[in-house]
Amino acid sequence: MRLIWTDRLAVLALALALALGGCATSKEALLTHDDRTMRDIWNVETGGGAGGLAARQLLDARQSLRRPLTGTDVQAAPGEQARYTRTAQNEIHRQFHRLPNPDLVIYVFPHLAGTDPVPVPGYSTVFPLYQRVQYALPGERTEDY
Repeated sequence: MRLIWTDRLAVLALALALALGGCATSKEALLTHDDRTMRDIWNVETGGGAGGLAARQLLDARQSLRRPLTGTDVQAAPGEQARYTRTAQNEIHRQFHRLPNPDLVIYVFPHLAGTDPVPVPGYSTVFPLYQRVQYALPGERTEDY
């Protein structure tokens, strides 16, 4: 019993020493009061602002990832976009089909219920397998179910 009491005392003394050590730092040492603004600090840390070396390197990296559109890409774009555009024709057809959610049938055996044991006859009940209705993306599921 005495060993546990001394262990708790040692942990408490260590926590107190750490708490007092954290309060020993002055605000002036942590937060300097010079003439730099947040914009100056940002520019220094991010490589010198909009015209700096870091911004130039970022633009060069983006340019290397870009590729021009080919004639095939330009011709295919309207058809690809039309699949997702709502029109009077496709409004009557579902784009996002429901995924199947099978029903589970469970049989509850006869039992006694309540504070005054009342007999409850056995019965069957039906509930869906999944809690929410899930939908497929356009073209993801095409077969009927």
